[in-house]
Amino acid sequence: MWQKLQARLEQRKAQDLLRQRLTLEGAQSVRIKAEGREYLNFSSNDYLGLANHPKLIEAMQKAAGKYGVGSGASHLIIGHSDQHHALEEELAEFLGVERALLFSTGYMANYGVLTSLPEKNDLIIQDKLNHASLIDGGMASPAKMLRYAHADLDSFERQMKQPAESRLVVTDGVFSMDGDIAPLPELAASCNKHKASLMVDDAHGFGVLGKQGKGSLEHFNLAQQTADIYMATFGKALGGFGAFVAGNDLLIESLIQFGRSYIYTTAMPAAVAAANRAGLKLIQQESWRREQLHKNILYFHRLASEYDIPLMPSETAIQPVLIGRNDKTLAISRALKEAGILLVGIRPPTVPENSARLRVTLTAEHSTDDIDYLLEHLALQIKQAKYNAERGNG
Repeated sequence: MWQKLQARLEQRKAQDLLRQRLTLEGAQSVRIKAEGREYLNFSSNDYLGLANHPKLIEAMQKAAGKYGVGSGASHLIIGHSDQHHALEEELAEFLGVERALLFSTGYMANYGVLTSLPEKNDLIIQDKLNHASLIDGGMASPAKMLRYAHADLDSFERQMKQPAESRLVVTDGVFSMDGDIAPLPELAASCNKHKASLMVDDAHGFGVLGKQGKGSLEHFNLAQQTADIYMATFGKALGGFGAFVAGNDLLIESLIQFGRSYIYTTAMPAAVAAANRAGLKLIQQESWRREQLHKNILYFHRLASEYDIPLMPSETAIQPVLIGRNDKTLAISRALKEAGILLVGIRPPTVPENSARLRVTLTAEHSTDDIDYLLEHLALQIKQAKYNAERGNG
């Protein structure tokens, strides 16, 4: 086994696919410190700038003083505190659904839904670019899984015609590596026509999209109940940690009874739940954060067009710059780092082959000067890479 693992690692390194960690030395923010140097950060999912917000810090510190650090057990033993319970009730009220259920991570939420609810003669139909947790959950499910070409409604309809006792359509709300939004009105209409259920993973839409921050469904003016199963996370727009699934009472009770990734794991600390509650309040009280983020997205688009930077189609905070080759992507990322900009290159298998990219993520806390600085240096490095390629050096 170990020789095989060594060979796999060497192969990945030769293909410029070896992943490495960056160790931060301070709080998550627009400017972060790592390796003894400050960087302008364009790689964070902290879209609304709440991860280091004083109210979240205060809520966590106060709750830690009362509840301690660890929750001590799973939710079904003695790990379920009044902080957890209040957060679930506040989520349900905010979204206008019957109930919500907390999970320790988004991966566990998606995996729990897909491995515990569909059965052997059922069919799971997924977008090909769904998050890995959805794909892994579908593969581990006793149900059959089919995938349709990304956001391709014709491909989707062909899969919907496959025979099954019941069908569950699964899609990201906002696709994490492309930044585009799923065609939810069309998917919902088809689900209604075929008597299928719809699950939306809104990790990158919740708190950001919609007038009230309710996510991708609100973005399309769809009722929250349009999604039979709604999942989102706290670790992005809300600045906290963990995830939840929301829907009707039957869904939540079924997950409590059958969801192995819920039953057999320690509950998130009560102090984390308290911080998540503070984040949930802030997205409702401070709508200016979403408005500022939208302004930053529009400004980024306008300036990128002036610099002739090749953006992928996205109207969200995720703005991928498609480079293609792994080595070029890494080279540009390193050059930007030298200029004090942290913009991580995304390579296969996270994205399809030959689609390596620089995944720009904008936040409400970025200034126009920050965006100016990024695009000035990004345009310069893309131009340099093109020049090297034309001379046969790249």
